[in-house]
Amino acid sequence: MIIQLNGMTETVPDGLTISGLIEWAKEEDPDLMVEKNRQYIYPAEYDTCPVNENDVIEFINPNLGG
Repeated sequence: MIIQLNGMTETVPDGLTISGLIEWAKEEDPDLMVEKNRQYIYPAEYDTCPVNENDVIEFINPNLGG
């Protein structure tokens, strides 16, 4: 399926949850924050929150500064 991940169009496997997407993207920051369609996703929801076609997902790495 096609999603927007960090501003880039990506083709990802069907049936992923946020946890699965983090693993697929090889994102290893333990403090990672996730926004899905402009809504903050709580870490407790990562295992159950589905990734759907055309979702806009942002990974936010607070430890990188800005």
